[in-house]
Amino acid sequence: QVQLVESGGGLVQAGGSLRLSCAASRIIININYMGWHRQAPGKQRELVSIITSGNYTNYADSVKGRFTISRDNGKNTVYLQMNSLKPEDTAVYYCNIRTKGGDAYWGQGTQVTVSS
Repeated sequence: QVQLVESGGGLVQAGGSLRLSCAASRIIININYMGWHRQAPGKQRELVSIITSGNYTNYADSVKGRFTISRDNGKNTVYLQMNSLKPEDTAVYYCNIRTKGGDAYWGQGTQVTVSS
């Protein structure tokens, strides 16, 4: 069973930065994409960003220009650099890896809180 372990969340003031990391417990082959989702209290989980095996990236409109996703293929690790954070970015952030075969793995979530 693959486990995804997230780190890097915390409390930051508006305008600040955080870098989230997500590492898989073992090498995953045939990755289709790696990504980050978030869920704020009382809201549905939403996609934040993904990066494909071909390094194509996509971002939610609300984070474009502020967040950057990257990956380390050799370590099966995905990162999310978050700059210019806003209070509305407050949420639990989950990493997600999906293989070309359709397997999906989720992390346990890391809390990001942005104070105004």
